[in-house]
Amino acid sequence: MKLHTHEWGTGDRVALLVHGIMSDHRTWRRVGPALAERGYRVIAVDQRGHGLSPRGTGGTPQERYALDAYAEDLVETLPAGAELAIGHSLGGITLLRAVERLKPARAVYVDPGWQFAQAEGVDPAMFVEFRNATRDQVAALNPRWEDADIDVELATLAAWDPDSALAMPGQESGLPTAPAVPSLVVLADQSFLVSASDAELLRGRGFEVRTVPGAGHTVHRDDHAGFMAALEGWI
Repeated sequence: MKLHTHEWGTGDRVALLVHGIMSDHRTWRRVGPALAERGYRVIAVDQRGHGLSPRGTGGTPQERYALDAYAEDLVETLPAGAELAIGHSLGGITLLRAVERLKPARAVYVDPGWQFAQAEGVDPAMFVEFRNATRDQVAALNPRWEDADIDVELATLAAWDPDSALAMPGQESGLPTAPAVPSLVVLADQSFLVSASDAELLRGRGFEVRTVPGAGHTVHRDDHAGFMAALEGWI
């Protein structure tokens, strides 16, 4: 599947951005321009079932939104050999599955959902219900967001196919055994997806792991400055 993309900048270096579930390229509204200012041509995708990209078709939700299909979409859409690739949450899962073929020089996984099946309180029905969240509800759950991020969240929820959440249970995922390319993992403070012991395990497997204090799961929107600081040495 060819995915919808949005670009910032015209630099000689290429950076790829892959969003999480319920979102689309607009989640990177500050990160994209910030990377462009550093000399990157930034390409952000809308994953299947999100934003302006096609919906998954045929069969069950698990077939329409198989994790391997997401990864194939990235390979079909994005250029290989980029300087940098960043994936958040679901985007961290699909980037990991595509990274050996995309061959970026460096990969960054932001609070990746590699062990979503084991995470407490991760219920697909909760995601589906949240599609109808009000502005006040979004603001209450994300007190550190700017008003523009709340606007983006409401818009991306309206453009999202909730079947992609219903497809998650039963799909295999887990911590990677080794990085295919030099890789950084940027975690939320007290991440519910990657525990402290998991972080140590990842370090032992060759990943660099950094945490943004006080940031929640959407690290780049909770603390943009802290997120960009965590990328120093990698961008």
